Amino acid sequence: MTFTGGVGHLVLSVAAFLGAHSLSNWKPLRGPIEARYGKAGFYAGYSVVSTILLVWVIAAALNSPTVVVWEQQPWMRWVPPLVMPVACLFWMLGLSQKNPFSIGPGGAGYDPARPGIVRLTRHPIIWGLGLWSAAHILPNGHLAGLLLFVPLLLLCLVGPRILDAKRRKSLGDRHWREMAERAVFEPRALLAELGWARICGGLALYPVLLWLHPMVIGLSPLP
Repeated sequence: MTFTGGVGHLVLSVAAFLGAHSLSNWKPLRGPIEARYGKAGFYAGYSVVSTILLVWVIAAALNSPTVVVWEQQPWMRWVPPLVMPVACLFWMLGLSQKNPFSIGPGGAGYDPARPGIVRLTRHPIIWGLGLWSAAHILPNGHLAGLLLFVPLLLLCLVGPRILDAKRRKSLGDRHWREMAERAVFEPRALLAELGWARICGGLALYPVLLWLHPMVIGLSPLP
């Protein structure tokens, strides 16, 4: 595979992934889909498309030529194993709790008196994705790795601001502000509302990813 073809394929896949996220907010596209299939149908389809595009991005990165930007040092390999358990916690907590502010299972049934993970962040899934991408930048100092993880990290940094603006508009400024202000960070309340089952579930996700990593990526994630 040539340098131009390999890197060009990766750039195309990343552009498609980022473009799909941008188009999801484009009313001429989103409006008719939601009108026909409802919000649940739209988010289900959006999740499937996003997953397919992410798989494409990862496959393109794995098949790109190695162009070293900086040499990997042994200590750099410790960064992902130390960060990923926290990312797994954010994913599990974000996917298992109702949340009217961000991506996830939706806001129906959300209890403002028990905001759970929202006490820490309104966007736990995005935080998890941001930690995943940031942790993998340092030990992957090659062009393909940077083209994969840097755009995803930037998306995670910009995404919460965009989602906050959207949710504030859809919920109404007063209602959004009232719910956001009730989600005060209190460690004891946060732990009680999360529950140990969710916390242990998030930590249990990490060894599963460790087991899958060599089969999917072809490399061991351990130092």
